[in-house]
Amino acid sequence: MNLSQTPLALAVATTRTTCPYCGVGCGVTASMKEDGSLGIKGDEQHPANLGRLCVKGSALGETVDLDGRLLHPQMRDAQGQLQQASWDDALAHVAGKFATIIAEHGPDAVALYVSGQLLTEDYYIANKLMKGYIGSANIDTNSRLCMSSAVAGHKRAFGEDLVPVCYEDLELADLVVLVGSNAAWCHPILFQRIARLKETRPEMRLIVIDPRRTATCELADLHLPVKAGTDVWLFNGLMSYLAHRGLRDNAFIQAYTQGFNEALAVADADCADPATVARICKLSLQDLLAFYEAFANTEKVVTGFSMGVNQSSAGTDKVNSIINCHLATGRIGKPGMGPFSITGQPNAMGGREVGGLANMLAAHMDLDQPLHRDIVQGFWQSPRIADKPGLKAVDMFRAIEEGRIKAVWVMATNPMVSLPDADLVQRALQKCELVVSSDVISQTDTNAFAHVLLPALAWGEKDGTVTNSERRISRQRAFLAAPGEARGDWHIICDVARRMGFDGFDFAGPHEIFDEHARLSAHRNGEVDASHARRVFNLAGLTGLDKTGYDTLAPIQWPVQRLSDGSVAGTARVLQDYRFTHADGRARFVPTAPRSPAHSACEDYPLILNTGRVRDHWHTMTRTGKSATLASHIPESFIDIHPQDALLYGVREGGLARVSSRWGAMVARVQHGGGIPRGSVFVPIHWNGQSASDARVGAVVNPVVDPVSGEPEFKHTPVAIEEFRVAWHGFILTRHALALDDITHWTRVQGRDFMRYELAGRNTIGDHSAWAREVLGVRDPDADWLEYEDLSDGSYRAVHVVDDRIDMCLFMSARPDLPSRSWLAGLFAKEKLEEADRVGLLVGAPIEKGADTGPTVCSCFGVGRNTICNTIREKGLSEVGQVTACLKAGGNCGSCVPEIKKLLVEIKVLAAADAQEGATVS
Repeated sequence: MNLSQTPLALAVATTRTTCPYCGVGCGVTASMKEDGSLGIKGDEQHPANLGRLCVKGSALGETVDLDGRLLHPQMRDAQGQLQQASWDDALAHVAGKFATIIAEHGPDAVALYVSGQLLTEDYYIANKLMKGYIGSANIDTNSRLCMSSAVAGHKRAFGEDLVPVCYEDLELADLVVLVGSNAAWCHPILFQRIARLKETRPEMRLIVIDPRRTATCELADLHLPVKAGTDVWLFNGLMSYLAHRGLRDNAFIQAYTQGFNEALAVADADCADPATVARICKLSLQDLLAFYEAFANTEKVVTGFSMGVNQSSAGTDKVNSIINCHLATGRIGKPGMGPFSITGQPNAMGGREVGGLANMLAAHMDLDQPLHRDIVQGFWQSPRIADKPGLKAVDMFRAIEEGRIKAVWVMATNPMVSLPDADLVQRALQKCELVVSSDVISQTDTNAFAHVLLPALAWGEKDGTVTNSERRISRQRAFLAAPGEARGDWHIICDVARRMGFDGFDFAGPHEIFDEHARLSAHRNGEVDASHARRVFNLAGLTGLDKTGYDTLAPIQWPVQRLSDGSVAGTARVLQDYRFTHADGRARFVPTAPRSPAHSACEDYPLILNTGRVRDHWHTMTRTGKSATLASHIPESFIDIHPQDALLYGVREGGLARVSSRWGAMVARVQHGGGIPRGSVFVPIHWNGQSASDARVGAVVNPVVDPVSGEPEFKHTPVAIEEFRVAWHGFILTRHALALDDITHWTRVQGRDFMRYELAGRNTIGDHSAWAREVLGVRDPDADWLEYEDLSDGSYRAVHVVDDRIDMCLFMSARPDLPSRSWLAGLFAKEKLEEADRVGLLVGAPIEKGADTGPTVCSCFGVGRNTICNTIREKGLSEVGQVTACLKAGGNCGSCVPEIKKLLVEIKVLAAADAQEGATVS
């Protein structure tokens, strides 16, 4: 992207900042290149990534243009149309409506729904306003959807939301266990640290526990394809195995914990027999015992867990069943060992620090503790303090739908796509008296129902801090000028608070907010009440930072103390002193009685839906959807299903299918990824109403939540699948945006120099030429128009050429197996079509050998499947390193390495089969 073509301008020449994607928290440097484009590199000085970036981070420069940006406040008029408004009018309207609703219905009639995309300073101000001034805890965050089970498990076990380990522990461990984590795709830079370690220390082992065979499993020494929802059985069985074979650490248990016998009794009740556990978990007994023995016989074990554990109606118990095993063996608080919650969002941890969840107070304090409420209210000098937990995300939108909440302010998130039972969210927003949205994008599924839109700063424009998975606070610095009238989220919130008549919201900048946040973390820290002792979370060493000190703040892990010589020291790993935050200083074993997911497969809904991320996209694609690089790997949503299930339910690979549940339905293309077990389907979470006609999987997901954490059960919804019958399939590549709402099924894909639309329709088209001209908007009868039609197989191709350049093309067929898009994409980069290109367009295939590179495998370097496969065959390659040496593929972030490995194996198998066939014939 060329910044000179946009109203953006670099604030400084080179800026060190932090990636806005996953919880790894990679450092980034941004600078202007000679051609006027934005240069993005990994920050070699940042300890989280040491200069490495995954493809999403590397492509950040493609996502910061102003296309689709919300640049001015907007309000709906009497006819329901959004109109540009002044900041004064918009803020006065929001503040006035909030105040009126509170006066008439009480503080619990309003709510804030915020996001792990906010910076810590934004998060802090939002919680201060809601809990300390409005006096309600009805503020929750989309982190509820990904990390709240980990938070609840930590608090039950440790007394506080603590991640005991750091990234270095992954390199010091002799065994890494990844549970419900496709780290190769979701946390690639962290995963590559493990991969590099295995190369230098082959004795180090990796065990992956996941119902699917994901890219992460390609590096594993052992993959346990555990039955979805049976994690507690698995880890209760491990605890029982350890306890009854003399492998528990009795000295540690006696000195530093409580509740071991009770937790063990619960584990023994159902899980004492490994054969029984293996049967329940649908694992081979040999593999189960191999895992148990590896854990038992290896002192330095890190158990990393992510969404596959958290996103469950038993998510908190899953977390505690893992922690129980570490406590039972004393494997915590020491280098190279411990339970490790791998955070999803860039600032989910920072949000937890400031009380972002509806059941928390700032600085790791608790709403249900009178002492904590007194500490926070006294520090804020606020007129009131919330004294009971607010509504968690799913319950919040249910309350909106029921009319108990009259106003909601959504910040930096898209609940119409990301929440379960998303059709209920739509009904809720339609009924709500006031919906306010602070966002960077104008058109989102959620914004379609907003009464007021407030333009916020985006990544690259906003200034503050984030905290990654290892408790490392990093600066996210602005390097682009604020576009239009966009403002920082903290600024917008403070403006509303002041208009509501509240003091305490006068800040000159985020550095002053951070200082207040740091001072609160240290304020009266150490006072003991009936439930809590000294809080580990403490930023005492960072208090008193002026703007210069804040601007130059280097990445640092909390807790942070100031030493006697005035220097500041962070803490790599916590709990090394075995002092926990419970009042008695002891950790708690938590009995975790196994229970099945809330809803089981049945006759009407015989399959289990699992949802999650794909490699190159993020959340609801409002950022990654802008990038042609990122769209090239997986361009449209899909339904991954086992081939035998596909045959059973009458759906075909490459065809469209409808997945439905009691709550909703969606449509996507069927694929056989090779990693899904019988009885299950997998659908990615990212596609939304702006990028596809009917791909919101959130509408299908059941709204059951964990009773402790409130986290939804995204990994286990009973569904049915059926063929989505269409009369034709097609695609369009065009240099112009098209309105295709009348077409039955469509997906919009960002290309380089073009937009791509995947299409399917149920209508019968009598005159393809007239229909194509109408859809493409080509009405000039003398236009340079190429077309081909074959009535026998229903195929049709049309190309519009302008000044010898391809402008648009449309390909259609009765079957879904259409020509390669990668070949056609290459034609859009040409300044002039050659005669061979025109012939190829009519034939439907490239004339030039090697022009079709195939679907993208390596997004970092744009290397396609066909290119890789041809190179492997022609050069006789057998290792990933050889492929990288020839094509660069796999040489940057490494996310595509598992896919390259699979291609190497497939080609080797095919070559062996061909050789065998040749030998038989001869």
